[in-house]
Amino acid sequence: MNALLGIFVVLASFVTLCNAQCYFIPNESSTSNVLARCKDLNGVTHQLNSDWNTDNCESCHCDDTGIHCCNTAAIPTDYDRDKCQAVLNKKTCTYTVLEKKNPLKTCTVKAWVL
Repeated sequence: MNALLGIFVVLASFVTLCNAQCYFIPNESSTSNVLARCKDLNGVTHQLNSDWNTDNCESCHCDDTGIHCCNTAAIPTDYDRDKCQAVLNKKTCTYTVLEKKNPLKTCTVKAWVL
């Protein structure tokens, strides 16, 4: 029983530490047997087996089950959130962590998640 509890604690720790930045949008039901496209959250239709990047720095793929998207920008996670804020540059898909009171000063970041 103690071994089972120990395994549970280890697995729960991994789930907490894992911060996967991906999501899935299943294809809508259709009367047609073959669905040759996917519709994203903005209502844009994408061809089956196509790949694209979003304005929010996500890489997406359409297959017969739906749309799979993952973040492409490394996200700062360990910094002083009271003093600093993360700012996403959508052109380069990179974050900069800046002081709230003086946005010309950068803050130290100890950890990033992709």
